[in-house]
Amino acid sequence: MSGTPGRPLSAELSEQLLSVAVDILAEEGWGKLNSDRVAARAHAGKAGIYRRWPTMAAMARTAVGRFTLVRVPADQGSLREDLAALVDRWRRPLDREERAAASLVGAARHEEDLRAGLEVALVRPLAEAVQTIGARAAERGHEVPAARLALLCSVIEAFWCSATPRPAAP
Repeated sequence: MSGTPGRPLSAELSEQLLSVAVDILAEEGWGKLNSDRVAARAHAGKAGIYRRWPTMAAMARTAVGRFTLVRVPADQGSLREDLAALVDRWRRPLDREERAAASLVGAARHEEDLRAGLEVALVRPLAEAVQTIGARAAERGHEVPAARLALLCSVIEAFWCSATPRPAAP
């Protein structure tokens, strides 16, 4: 959020605006996120949005950057089982945050803010989880080369991005 002059920004309104943005992203996708829609659903003015975020992409970055899309699974006893546990959550329907993030995947190729939000919410945590799983394997005496871990992380990231449903076209 920016430090614009004037009265202090309400944290409560900021949270409400972000929640509405996530709802729109999850329900309708990136293409439907705009200040008119957010303001109407939040019963707020558009000026309140733009005092906080200069663009809708910046707002989406803030919202998605707060998600926890990847969790390091508990030690399952083997590399294979640890990896299976890492992706197990993706076998069930996507939750609200996952749907919101998924709606940004295609547009993130062209929008730096969206790319940065997904980096924080998905890419970095996924890399950290794979590194943790690789370290566990090494502790068990099954060292996985760094290049193989990097490839594995890329494959899992691609799996996530390609396996997420996109909102229907209008």
